[in-house]
Amino acid sequence: MSSSRSGQTPRRSVLAGAVLASAALVLSACGSSQASESTPESFEGQELSVLLITSHEGASKWLADEFQKKTGAIIKPTIVPYDEIGSTLALDQQSGANKFDVAAPWYVSIGDLAADDSIKDLTDWIEESDQDTADFIPAIYDPYTLVDGKRYGVPFDGDTHVLFYNKEILERNGFDAPPATWDEYVEQSKTITENESSDGVYGAAVFGQKSPLILGASYANRLAGFGGEFVDAEGKPTINTPEAVAAAENLVESVKYAFPTAAETDFGVGNGAWFDAKVGFIENWTDLGVGSEINDDSKVAGKWGVATLPVGGAQTEARASLVAGFTWVVAENTEKEELAKEFIKWAASSEVNEALLTAEPATGIDPNRQSSLESASYGSAYPALQEANRATLAGTLAWPTGRNANQAAQILTDELAKLLAGQGGSAQETMDRIQSEWERILG
Repeated sequence: MSSSRSGQTPRRSVLAGAVLASAALVLSACGSSQASESTPESFEGQELSVLLITSHEGASKWLADEFQKKTGAIIKPTIVPYDEIGSTLALDQQSGANKFDVAAPWYVSIGDLAADDSIKDLTDWIEESDQDTADFIPAIYDPYTLVDGKRYGVPFDGDTHVLFYNKEILERNGFDAPPATWDEYVEQSKTITENESSDGVYGAAVFGQKSPLILGASYANRLAGFGGEFVDAEGKPTINTPEAVAAAENLVESVKYAFPTAAETDFGVGNGAWFDAKVGFIENWTDLGVGSEINDDSKVAGKWGVATLPVGGAQTEARASLVAGFTWVVAENTEKEELAKEFIKWAASSEVNEALLTAEPATGIDPNRQSSLESASYGSAYPALQEANRATLAGTLAWPTGRNANQAAQILTDELAKLLAGQGGSAQETMDRIQSEWERILG
């Protein structure tokens, strides 16, 4: 298993120094390279309208400040909820409003956005421009950008889940290591809940709110762990295999011992319970470790560990699940295509990704490139997160991204919500219904 199970966590004072030093080095490097480049005069004073999700608001401020220093252009961000960004961009382009030039939607949306002529085909530009695409994390690059042989964007936020655990809670309940399997996860969660729920402490925060990026993510983590896939190599649904059914059954069991109530647990509720030291486990993006150390309201600083996701069934190797993930795209009807491309090329660069990983305040960004993942600044500040994130390099589970992928994700989420509410029959019956619907809409 991953050596990240040791839960190595930097002290706040050491962290602050490492972050400041690494940020200075990165920005100095960026500044020196910028000084040797000629800033296009046509960008000076131009405005670029960028559509982002709520959790990227911190990143948007950093990006706006640094890009204006680089080009003189002014970034005007619009922030929307994570589950509305794709529809907001599509409506903007199809209605003729054409407010947005650039967006960073959930990667699952790119097939539908491309089919609706809402985003530009960037295949030729990516091939012709110097973006060092070989440096993008291999398991991320194609799922985040490729639909039917064409590329529609460049990766922005890596966004894979790992398992965080509260070391003090585990020790109080007799556990000297986090769970290696999903069965152990349920067993440890049950013990913690039975022992400490009267004091408001529960085994886990399980994201169960009915959204593909929330409940769908919780299921995807287990599907990855049991060795399942959403679709096969030809894109045909495989959502009712024994592995997929086992993942659903484990999710049902996990919810029994979760922070109440799972059906209402979104990122805000789940993260709040984690920061308040009220749960033993939480499946979350690796940037939660950053927040655990530097957020003023965190009661878990220095008390947490991180591990790769558990495994189940015949699966013995830990797998990352690309549960979210966001991609820079260019709006089809933008009148500022040159500036838009300049921005996303810079925003997806290794230097920018590296800086965002350790910036303060936290930006909510995870690695998208091998070089930033393996950078000295990231490793110095967050060695355990770096180790856990290495699971993204190969064998990851990705959602379908073609036409109707958004609809498929919502069907899965709706059926899982019924299952958890005791209204969907058995896990096998639930997954059979999803399989039938997916075959109808995905082919």
